[in-house]
Amino acid sequence: MEIDSVVGEAITLSGVGRLQDGWLGLGIEVNAARQFYENLCPSYTVYDIDCPDHSFRKFTDDGQYLVSFGQNHQDLIVYRPTWLSFSCKEEDCDSDNLPQKARSHEAPVSEGAIHGVPSIEKITFYLVRLEDGVVLDEKAFRNDFVNLAHSMGAFLYEDLLCIVSLRYQTIHILQIRDSGNFVEVRNIGTFCREDDELFLHSHAQYIAAQDKSKTDGLSSNELSNGIQQPQVTHGISFLTGIKQRLLSFIFRKTWNEEADQTLRVQHLKKKFYFLFQDYIDLIIWKVQFLDRHHLLLKFGSVDGGVSRVSDQNLAFFAVYNMETTEIISFYQNSSEELYSLFEYYYDHFHANSRSSLHENFISSHSNNIHALDQLWNIKTKASSFSQGKLLVMPSDTTSAIYSTTSEGMLNEFVKKMMTSLPYTCQSQSPSPYFDLSLFRYDEKLISATDRHRHSTEHPIKFISRRQPNVLKFKIKPGPETGGLDGRAKRISSFLFHPFLPFALSIQQTYMHPTVVNIHFRG
Repeated sequence: MEIDSVVGEAITLSGVGRLQDGWLGLGIEVNAARQFYENLCPSYTVYDIDCPDHSFRKFTDDGQYLVSFGQNHQDLIVYRPTWLSFSCKEEDCDSDNLPQKARSHEAPVSEGAIHGVPSIEKITFYLVRLEDGVVLDEKAFRNDFVNLAHSMGAFLYEDLLCIVSLRYQTIHILQIRDSGNFVEVRNIGTFCREDDELFLHSHAQYIAAQDKSKTDGLSSNELSNGIQQPQVTHGISFLTGIKQRLLSFIFRKTWNEEADQTLRVQHLKKKFYFLFQDYIDLIIWKVQFLDRHHLLLKFGSVDGGVSRVSDQNLAFFAVYNMETTEIISFYQNSSEELYSLFEYYYDHFHANSRSSLHENFISSHSNNIHALDQLWNIKTKASSFSQGKLLVMPSDTTSAIYSTTSEGMLNEFVKKMMTSLPYTCQSQSPSPYFDLSLFRYDEKLISATDRHRHSTEHPIKFISRRQPNVLKFKIKPGPETGGLDGRAKRISSFLFHPFLPFALSIQQTYMHPTVVNIHFRG
């Protein structure tokens, strides 16, 4: 069965969207309205559909389009879910390709570039109108490196786009105008204020003029004897503006931690000067908007910034005010204070658009008691694990070792939780079927977070939360009869429509063709 005809049947449920709009118009809370989905679940699956060899990525927030890429990642294909015919600005869509895939290479270190960060000849961000596929604008970075894995190097918040240049340690803030073009708002890195560069250039000219006047005022004998000849130093390397702000904040914070004047110097030596070079060597890994004026920055080593797995690396977090150009808080990734903010105010890290009705109701441990219970269970297991290890230890040393081990396990737990920060935008599905107030499911196999997971032969069950023993629906990725090779490693990903009972499951098996299933209300 082909993908076009299946979705044609499923989209007759577009009345759900109109009904939902009606609820909102009547002023009924969205959370109460979402309970309707307990009785409107996917009930039919078409297995192994005949579809193009595309990489399906996500539905747009309004549910109007399904965005995908060609298998070579050089073709952008946008489907309209009403019948899944794709949008293109040309009659022959195959002729309208994205540029050839860029390759990273070791480039000679240029001024301002970070040693050890690879370089890509050209990285281009395109602003595409999904309705007809027209490219409205583009922003290119040459001989630079932006970490695009899992969208780590870019963050979209309302009409603001943040792009992080790892190679030149610059945060580019762009605004997407209604006219369909990028406007550069500010660059944060070497300079923090718009006139910083002008001020430093003017100051350098003034110093040069002062030195020249002093030289001109010396007699020829004094010049020949080298008497009082001023020493002009060229090529002085300053710290970047953002690094200066960071070091200033750490210094003041360390200074204020010790009130006793005699102990303060020792405290500064231990907590600041001893670690000074380590702070200097930190680079920006990832950035997200907290709101229109504040950024959450993640710092770490060069190796951790370019590595795909940075969970075990030491990292730091800072909140930066773009208007005042000040660092207003700074935490290590094992900070219990930061973890408390993460646990109780997690939704503040999401920075969802105010215009998105669906994304504002994604379940998290700060708005859903069931998600919070899951987090506490993980935390309890981490503590229990450390206690279990202590049972075999001698009684006279148990107390001391327990304190050390328990604290270490808590630090590891906190570090693991902090790996999700800064939050990756558009990484969670707002589908009501992931609402933990409505359904429970095995989050090892499926969740709202967009990432690949290990696939099993058994269907994934969605159980009613209010009726604990009632199975509402099942999702089975892969072939209907199961895999041909039970030993082969299989991974699955899922794309749920933001409000319709419609989903795609994509299973990939090594040396086997990809299997795409459609799940919808029959």
